[in-house]
Amino acid sequence: MTGTNELRDKGLRLTPQRELVLSAVRELGHSTPEEIAEKVRLTHPGINLSTVYRNLETLENVGLVLHTHLGHGGATYHAAEELTHLHLVCAKCGSIGDAPIDAAANFVNVLADDYGFKTDVTHFAIYGTCGACQ
Repeated sequence: MTGTNELRDKGLRLTPQRELVLSAVRELGHSTPEEIAEKVRLTHPGINLSTVYRNLETLENVGLVLHTHLGHGGATYHAAEELTHLHLVCAKCGSIGDAPIDAAANFVNVLADDYGFKTDVTHFAIYGTCGACQ
């Protein structure tokens, strides 16, 4: 489970639901709200999907979780401390891989230097074809 102080340090009241949702996000990695709810229900069957959505929003607002769009569906969530990678999505098989965030450094720097545009490459997926599908 998450440390009590971590949630309180972010100004949040500690609730079992918040702790369960954050723990599930960290354990699952990239996961949808539905997958998070399913994981939480393994130990606490009374948690409903709307509770998971509300808690994800709260946890994202204080910087403990982040969302990413990895496809045409809804967002997936991951723990904020995992903000170290880019999301690589294969357009053929749908697999999701990671690359170090530094791999986009030149791209980010060109946008900043040449266009005055600062970007956050952690919130979107880079589509292509994985090595297995090539």
